[in-house]
Amino acid sequence: MIKLFQYNWKVRDEWFELCKQVPIEELLRDRIGGAGCILYTFFHISDVEYSWIRGIQGKPDIQVQYENYQTLQQVKELSDSWLKETKAFLDTWSSDYENETVSVPWTEGRFTKGEILRHVIAHEIHHMGQLSIWARELGLQPISANVIGRGLN
Repeated sequence: MIKLFQYNWKVRDEWFELCKQVPIEELLRDRIGGAGCILYTFFHISDVEYSWIRGIQGKPDIQVQYENYQTLQQVKELSDSWLKETKAFLDTWSSDYENETVSVPWTEGRFTKGEILRHVIAHEIHHMGQLSIWARELGLQPISANVIGRGLN
């Protein structure tokens, strides 16, 4: 499962790199479907991942306002800073945690830690599909979703 997180992070970095060539007006433009705009989608992906990882650890969610991150560089720096804590947690992951249940304040119910990790992985992949559609609308070749050939053996 950790390999799929590594895949998502690698693809996310490739998307950040591709989007450096996109004017800020296009990154902020409201679009049909998805989370609304390209920049917010990056913010949302990172925020959801970080929130759930903190939730699994029993830590409080950190409330960060999107309005304070209005450039691609700012969102990437935020994402990178959250990745440090996420990677450190995942480095301690054991299959023993798979069926432990937790609850989080932003939704009702109890979920297994394994279920949450799979949700976070699928959530990012879903949004990368939306970015692919928007990239094509901008005349750009989307980042490949292929897992093969990314060195994640």
